[in-house]
Amino acid sequence: MGIREAYPMRGEISRDAAARLSRLRGLGWLLDRAIGAGGKFRFGLDPILGLIPWIGDWIGAILSLYIVYESVRLGLPWRTIVRMLGNVAVEAIVGAVPLAGDVFDFLFQANMRNLKLIDDNYVPGLRGRPLRTIGLFLASVVLFLLGGMAVTLWLVIRLISSL
Repeated sequence: MGIREAYPMRGEISRDAAARLSRLRGLGWLLDRAIGAGGKFRFGLDPILGLIPWIGDWIGAILSLYIVYESVRLGLPWRTIVRMLGNVAVEAIVGAVPLAGDVFDFLFQANMRNLKLIDDNYVPGLRGRPLRTIGLFLASVVLFLLGGMAVTLWLVIRLISSL
């Protein structure tokens, strides 16, 4: 089944946009839904990566940011992009907390939330954005995530040292 049948949209979708959307759905599924755990519960590589202290959360955040990057290139509205970044930031920052963050990673599934936002907000014919704009935007996002993870690390160290 092709992208057009699986995800019907208003208007004609370009071949490039269809390929991007298909790639994003595949990555989102791999990160959040690839492994069945009995019943309807599924999880992907993202929570497994999160079990690797600090570096796993970074890898997961970078892969999630690729979905946001492609969404910017597709021309999704900025308010949607900001919501997507919020999902990635919440998962990356809360996911960095030992044990509780790992459980949160299994349940939150930011990539599937972001794919739903793409489905709800993508309209064929949206104008893509220039790479310079995207680069500046993503650089500020990475700095924001670095700051959030640094604050999380500081709080965890402070909590542990007070015990």
